[in-house]
Amino acid sequence: MTLRPRTITPCLWFDTEAEEAAKFYTSIFRNSRIGRISRFSEEGYEIHGKKAGTVMTVEFELDGQPFVALNGGPQFKFTEAVSFQVHCETQSDVDYYWDKLSAGGEEGPCGWLKDRFGLSWQVVPTALPKMLMDSDPAKVKRVTKAFLQMKKFDIAALERAYRGEPA
Repeated sequence: MTLRPRTITPCLWFDTEAEEAAKFYTSIFRNSRIGRISRFSEEGYEIHGKKAGTVMTVEFELDGQPFVALNGGPQFKFTEAVSFQVHCETQSDVDYYWDKLSAGGEEGPCGWLKDRFGLSWQVVPTALPKMLMDSDPAKVKRVTKAFLQMKKFDIAALERAYRGEPA
């Protein structure tokens, strides 16, 4: 028997904002699109309580990564226990994703933010993990101290800390 690789598709539970969220996210990320949209029918109304014809699920892709947004009702909310990381090569990319994703949401520490739907994101420079895995513990300590003071990451400041230069 040959095993095929499986795609893992995150399903994001919203109250009623699935389509709005999919449009928001696809407007931010390149190589993104909205796919199929399913709608509630009269069947199961006593369970889901949604008017027939309203959006149930929206398939979408962000930079080729598939997602599904579900209008499941108000029972569940997003928490910081799950977040999505956006890896950025440049400061302009960090600034772009930070500004777009945090608009109407909340800025948090160390590259974390919540978007206007309450979903948590981490906007992370690709250089940071490399710095934190350096074999020199003094470099790791300086970079850690620097990033713990930040909300949105500042790549130049991280690089100065890494080199042992004053802030």
